[in-house]
Amino acid sequence: MKCSVIIRAYNEERHIGRLLEGIKHQTVNDVEVILVDSGSTDSTIEIAESHGAHVVRIPSQEFTFGRSLNTGIREATREYLIIASAHVYPIYPDWLASLLHPLLDDKIALSYGKQRGPGSAKFSEKQIFYQWFPETSDLRQETVFCNNANAAIRKSLWRKNPYDETLTGLEDLAWAKWAKEQGYAIAYVAEAEVVHVHQETPRGVLNRYRREAMAFKRIHPEVHFSIYDFLRLSVTNIASDLWHAAHSHVLWKNLISIFWFRLMQFYGTRLGHRETGLVTPQLRETFYYPREKKQKEETKREIEPIQYQK
Repeated sequence: MKCSVIIRAYNEERHIGRLLEGIKHQTVNDVEVILVDSGSTDSTIEIAESHGAHVVRIPSQEFTFGRSLNTGIREATREYLIIASAHVYPIYPDWLASLLHPLLDDKIALSYGKQRGPGSAKFSEKQIFYQWFPETSDLRQETVFCNNANAAIRKSLWRKNPYDETLTGLEDLAWAKWAKEQGYAIAYVAEAEVVHVHQETPRGVLNRYRREAMAFKRIHPEVHFSIYDFLRLSVTNIASDLWHAAHSHVLWKNLISIFWFRLMQFYGTRLGHRETGLVTPQLRETFYYPREKKQKEETKREIEPIQYQK
């Protein structure tokens, strides 16, 4: 099954090499790699070209997530498209095959895979990954939630509806919403697992959730996020993280980060919404609510993971 991998990047020299190495270990071996660079000043481009990637450049002042994706997809010569963040890398050699398999069904418009944080990730970030990306696949999920850090679509369907270049984020959610409205399904594939590296400061977390909330408001203008929502969700998620950290015997080393991460997450969300009221759609639960206290064990797979060079 041939595919093109579209990677958006800006100063990703610390991470891009591992992703490109992981692609070479895949069971799908006819892979076209397109890196869309938005003004990197480090060695990102050189590393990508050394791995055989086709590099496309866009000016940093013209960057949006949707524009970067559209630019890369136009360059792609394959029908099946993988979209990956420059700071993810696959765990298993069947990552691409697992992610692409649902698209053999013409009624499925998009598939997306599991994400987990590295050992250095903030505890709250790991909890979010567990909430958003469960251990069990769902090939006909109810919501339009998805994530373009690890996703696949068909180019023929993208031609009918390119990504929205005006959104500040969540271009994947807007596209999935359109696909659902056209009668297509969205598949979540737990076996298509990647490690997603976020190394953000408190300001970085605030800005990420602020821009995503601004985009979410554009997609769902009926939705609001009040000061009550900020307080309630901050308290419940901090309490949930503290509980899980304590039961995992890692509370003390994560205590401070749990508080600042969740406060920045929901304060950024509050700033992005800028209005009062209640958040109502099913997506609210996916994005914001802490998961149940009891969590499943990580699924053990029979296939051996990729052995990366140090």
